[in-house]
Formats: sequence, structure tokens, C-alpha cells
Amino acid sequence: MADDSDIRAHISELVDEEKELRAKLSSGEISRDEEQARLLRVEAELDQAWDLLRQRDARREFGDDPNAARVRPQDVVENYEG
Repeated sequence: MADDSDIRAHISELVDEEKELRAKLSSGEISRDEEQARLLRVEAELDQAWDLLRQRDARREFGDDPNAARVRPQDVVENYEG
């Protein structure tokens, strides 16, 4: 089970990948279509990771086990309005 620091490290990696994709597009290394397809995946993973951290924080706040939090499907987290 991942802990908060693991989740935050993954978020940092995804943000770095997002920046790298934008830089590759700017330098012509990848096409806009390729960038967009990969960005969709990265952004979906980011949404899920942030959602997982929020779940863990909420569980801790209410005295529940943060390790019981689970990654939710993308269609659930993309509609989150936090």
C-alpha cells in the first residue's frame, strides 16, 4: 500500500512528465496529437492521485484508516468538484 509520500512522489513524477511533454511539443519532438493523447493519460493519473490523497486525509480526520482509501475510477474523479 502506498503512503502519502509515495503518492506525492508519483504526483511529482507526473507533473515532470507533463512539463516534458509540453517541451517536446515545443521542440517538435512529438506531434500535437501525441502530446494530447499522453497528456490525457497523465492528467487522469494526476486526478486519481490527488483524489486518493484527499480520501486519505478525510479518513484520518474522521479517525478511519487512511490505508483503506482506494484509487477510484477516472469517471468518478473527473467529475469531482473540490
